[in-house]
Amino acid sequence: MATVQKIQPCLWFDTQAQEAAEYYTSIFKNSSIIRITYYPNVGQDVHGKPAGSVLTVEFELEGQNFMALNGGPMFNFTAAISLSVNCDTQEEIDYYWDKLTTGGDPAAQQCGWLKDKYGLSWQVAPVIMTELLNDPDPQKRARVMEAYMPMQKFDLATILKAYNSE
Repeated sequence: MATVQKIQPCLWFDTQAQEAAEYYTSIFKNSSIIRITYYPNVGQDVHGKPAGSVLTVEFELEGQNFMALNGGPMFNFTAAISLSVNCDTQEEIDYYWDKLTTGGDPAAQQCGWLKDKYGLSWQVAPVIMTELLNDPDPQKRARVMEAYMPMQKFDLATILKAYNSE
């Protein structure tokens, strides 16, 4: 029997669970579709989905398991929760930003946050941000914040320049 992750985010879609899971697994290198379940012949009076249509898709992105659910149109994603992508380099930031913003909401792109084409919020950020924002020097912290607040996609060189300037 497979090991089950104790806490597994469930992403609610109308009908795009499999499409979204395939999209996300195409972006992240260490990822896969784990299992797909289908609506049975019973319960249509409750769920309204045709028998044999996709119910859930379990997938993994970089070691993190997710479930995508075709639950219907009654719930949508909000920016109140997002998935963070921790990046070591500007090349990584550029790669994930470009992939995840394709077809997304350009108005929802600020401070490293974006909304993808399904409305799911992500933050594509350099790993070093936590260290920079926890520096004991309040002037360095302020310069970092001043540098990145107007950014949409993080520019690591600009952030580091602000941190290191006097």
